[in-house]
Amino acid sequence: MAIAKVKLGNLEVSRLILGGNPQSGFSHVDGAGDNEMRHYYTTERCKALYREAEQLGVTAHIGRADHHIIRVLMEYWDEGGKIQWIAQTCPELGSPERGAQNGLRYGAKAVFIHGGQTDHMHSQGQLKEIQPVINMVRDAGLPCGMAGHKTEIFAYAEEHIDCDFYMCSYYNPIWRDKSAEHVTQEEYFDPEHREKMTAFIKQLSRPVIHYKVMAGGRNDPKEAFARVARTMRPTDAVCVGVFQKHRPKELAEDVRLLKESLAAVGQQG
Repeated sequence: MAIAKVKLGNLEVSRLILGGNPQSGFSHVDGAGDNEMRHYYTTERCKALYREAEQLGVTAHIGRADHHIIRVLMEYWDEGGKIQWIAQTCPELGSPERGAQNGLRYGAKAVFIHGGQTDHMHSQGQLKEIQPVINMVRDAGLPCGMAGHKTEIFAYAEEHIDCDFYMCSYYNPIWRDKSAEHVTQEEYFDPEHREKMTAFIKQLSRPVIHYKVMAGGRNDPKEAFARVARTMRPTDAVCVGVFQKHRPKELAEDVRLLKESLAAVGQQG
């Protein structure tokens, strides 16, 4: 059975979206975990993952708008791959505009502002500055969204920002008050964060991509997807990353769990 679809603006995507943190070396565990992922996800293994995702009915991939992911995806597309790229802006490249321009230039089908950037801008009272970036992306014909790790980000957006979708993290594992960039350090996945965000999502006016639902591998997958299914509205999708070195069938298992969990609450997976 195919995975059901939802719309992000004018873009149709599968309800399960392949995440990109493992391919870029973000384990959310420690530096050794980051490097293990970097060594494992060679270009060939990344492309094999994209092919498997397509075979399972996954139509979209969230990946950083950096030179590494751009080169891997271009090679994959040149070989006939069809997975759609949702480009994530990158704090280390500079402003959100720079990352968005990379997405527009190199084949993205949608763009969103990185959650670390929105968190940092919110802490500095600068969140209104992302609207021109969103407008630039939409003027180019692509949907544009914004990510974040705190409910306050989306409460502000509901009142002041016009975008096509939100990416809501179930956890806020590190604070971004001093810098938008992710710095490998001890991360704290507080269950209360999940409770607060999942309750808050239900009132949002735009489609939501739910992410960090596994708490960086800390949550039991069956429990995590059951919680996702109880929280997701029919307009929503979920983004999950996989690390196949230790669980080679992880993506197929995630697809199965999402379908079963949504069916259990009367939704199509």
